[in-house]
Amino acid sequence: MKIMKTEIFLPLSIDQAWDFFSSPKNLNIITPDDMNFKITSFLPNKIYKGLFITYKISPVFKIPIEWITEITQIEENKYFIDEQRKGPYKIWHHEHHFKELNGGVLMTDLLFYEVGSSFLGWLASKLWVDKKVNAIFKYREQKLISLFPLKK
Repeated sequence: MKIMKTEIFLPLSIDQAWDFFSSPKNLNIITPDDMNFKITSFLPNKIYKGLFITYKISPVFKIPIEWITEITQIEENKYFIDEQRKGPYKIWHHEHHFKELNGGVLMTDLLFYEVGSSFLGWLASKLWVDKKVNAIFKYREQKLISLFPLKK
């Protein structure tokens, strides 16, 4: 299983950070355009434990794939976890952690994922999936920096 950890400091209050990241409507904003990411389910204003979100994504050759995630755990202003229920990964467990620091919030993402343990899964991971996951998180970091620039 692959593990990815990213951290970003955002010059926001904990309430502002939570408001932004706990709104599933903001997923489109921080997802690269080349994923053709489209939410297909009704979205509440805020996530809640047990919320299922359905998407269509086109990560390869613009072929649409259905993806379903569930919000499995939440502690307001501290963390939430989403896990894939249907989609391209054998395992997708994504933790979003928030820690208030002087003048902002440190947001930490922990992602545990696996495409599959077969030879084809291993090959896809080596040739494409790992690079794509890294690119998605890099895009997200750049987008967040542009949305919430550090004050000078």
